[in-house]
Amino acid sequence: MDIPNLVSNPTVANNSPSPLKVPKRSIKIYIAISVIAVISGFWISRFLPTRVVDNKSMINSTNIQATKIEEGQEVKVGTTYGNLSKNFSDSAMGTVKAGGINGEGTHTLLREGGVTQNAALTSSVVDLDLFIDKKVEVKGETNDSAKAGWFMDVGSIKILE
Repeated sequence: MDIPNLVSNPTVANNSPSPLKVPKRSIKIYIAISVIAVISGFWISRFLPTRVVDNKSMINSTNIQATKIEEGQEVKVGTTYGNLSKNFSDSAMGTVKAGGINGEGTHTLLREGGVTQNAALTSSVVDLDLFIDKKVEVKGETNDSAKAGWFMDVGSIKILE
């Protein structure tokens, strides 16, 4: 059975534009809109803060301090020194010694369990030199460390013995 009008290589007219091709003018418009949006967003974020901070309440809540101690003054057993306004996530007990661990920290907290349990300490709140050779409980935040097993930024310190 023969089918009429069949050609071995039919030519099909394709008058529709390719769906992947976007006119160059449209690309320029999209780029211009994107650049304007990024610049506008940047400047709007500079002039419109996401939250308003009340300076008076900020000062009062963050500056709650424990007992202040000055150079030459003796520390008292049972007293907490440092920042009491923040709940610190980490705590440890031990004896404070001068010098860090492998160059990290300004002091070392010697803990039960040997050298592997010691913590390197640093603090911008408390002068750790005043607590050398004292048994203490320190509270603070753990920081990344490349050389010490545990590196803590001390926020408050309590004299145990």
